[in-house]
Amino acid sequence: MRRISAIFIAVCVVLTAGSIGAVLYLGFSVDASTSAIVALAALTGMALFNTVSNRLRDRTDLGDQIADLSRGTADLARQVAEVSRRLNAAEIKIASPAHRARAAADPLATEIGELGGLVKQIAETVAAHAVALQKQGALSGRAVASPPKPEAVRPVEGTLALSENSAIGGLDRFRGLSRESIADLISKAVDANRIDLYLQPIVTLPQRKVRYYEAVSRLRTEDGDVIPAVDFVDVAESIGLMPKIDNLAVFRCVQVTRRLLLKSRDVGLFCNLSAATLTDALMFRQFLDFMDANRALASSLMFEFTQEAYRSFGPIEHESLAALAQRGFRFSMDHVTDLHVEPNELADRSFRFLKVPAKLLFNRVAATQNDIDPEDLADLLARSGIDLIAERIETETTVVDLLDYDVRFGQGFLFSPPRPVRAEALQGTATGAAKPDMDESPGALLAAS
Repeated sequence: MRRISAIFIAVCVVLTAGSIGAVLYLGFSVDASTSAIVALAALTGMALFNTVSNRLRDRTDLGDQIADLSRGTADLARQVAEVSRRLNAAEIKIASPAHRARAAADPLATEIGELGGLVKQIAETVAAHAVALQKQGALSGRAVASPPKPEAVRPVEGTLALSENSAIGGLDRFRGLSRESIADLISKAVDANRIDLYLQPIVTLPQRKVRYYEAVSRLRTEDGDVIPAVDFVDVAESIGLMPKIDNLAVFRCVQVTRRLLLKSRDVGLFCNLSAATLTDALMFRQFLDFMDANRALASSLMFEFTQEAYRSFGPIEHESLAALAQRGFRFSMDHVTDLHVEPNELADRSFRFLKVPAKLLFNRVAATQNDIDPEDLADLLARSGIDLIAERIETETTVVDLLDYDVRFGQGFLFSPPRPVRAEALQGTATGAAKPDMDESPGALLAAS
């Protein structure tokens, strides 16, 4: 229809221009060349006017269509938000009975553990009496059947931390060694690439879906002992090895993050950094160049600092943080010992996560000494764009109590202890790691417990 209308208008314009030329030539005795020029000028003018008017009309129609599309998009966004709100409410309603059941089962599990201990004590007592009777000759001529060994009682919740520590050398491995010997042991482990990467999941509450992992370092001695970072960090910092350890950990974190993103875009990784890395000019320049080349991972790779380290930051550290923030990377604070925090200040420095031990949130005595009421902490942080993560969770009752504090994320031995990353997950380079099986889950990167 518009094509026919355009043809009709073009014909009319040509006829009108021709008529003007004919009137000038026949009616006003203007010479033919002048009449033709005037007719051509009239044709051009009318054509331009028609073109401009069509453009203005089309622009108005397009603006109306864009406005309608914007209104439709806004309505759709509101509908999606309402559906999400209803889904969250339904999930909470569904999860609440399960949590109540777990809370009721906790005391029973504790009693079972105590009964297991009593059974073991009784078995040991019977065995001792049998041995005593045999020595006295009461059981002479007969073989005394040794009592059956009681079945090992499965540890109840709350003892997971002990089970991990039993497999870790820790400070016992350093006992009796001088500081120089400890420094030499750490230096040899770094040179021999015996600083291993372990991952511990951070889950959503109450759904318990893995949302992030925290990467922690473990030192493996020549004898196979595994030493957690907390036991060797101070010595490593004193001898200037932490920047080298951090760079190695970050390189592996980038590899792991790339493999995680191949499976799911919703899983991120927390990587611990020391203040020494931020102040070492040469190492930080290399570190920054490496992160600049991997800035595509900025939304999924977060760097974590302790509260004590952050409070000691000076101009150099803050400048280093700003350089990372300019490349899109975000930060987290852990090892929080008090709630004297400024959410707006942390947000301005690109901190998006705050990890607080669950016991600190429940400590009413400490709460009176803090600037922030623990019950209001999650909401206050959310206003500044910071997510609260409750860490060191070891019992089901702790999870139930945390729901009253609006805590969205949790971390602790209840969900999983730190587990080593499989060696094949660290093969390849950071920018071209070997492609994993697309059917494997993010947890498949971890070695079996």
